[in-house]
Amino acid sequence: MIKVKEIRVGKRHIVERVAEPKDSAINYASGGVDVYSTPAMIGLMECAAKECLDEFLDEGYSTVGISLNIKHLAATPIGMKVRAEAEIVAVEGKKVVFKVEAFDEVEKIGEGIHERYIVDINKFISRVNNKNSKEE
Repeated sequence: MIKVKEIRVGKRHIVERVAEPKDSAINYASGGVDVYSTPAMIGLMECAAKECLDEFLDEGYSTVGISLNIKHLAATPIGMKVRAEAEIVAVEGKKVVFKVEAFDEVEKIGEGIHERYIVDINKFISRVNNKNSKEE
């Protein structure tokens, strides 16, 4: 039985970072321009969503991302501050749905929907590790 505290629709969380050279589209090989990459933006959005849920989870539980529908709306130069905001919009059993948005210092740079699933860490890792034994 999963032990999860009452997850509240409407709960929000924000994370901020500075766009670093390691976050560039060139570094990720996701583009040919030295700007903040879509994969880095999505990672920041996932971080905001994960951290939004952390306070609701009992020890031994975590979340994994299961779905993303994201638009990257505007480019951000390396060195500029970026932030991601996640808001819980639905809870469907162990699945939690978020509205996510990202901003730089000037404008909104991304938006979309992200879903995370609550897992028992030990059971999850055990299933993953079993994949290795199936290859032999």
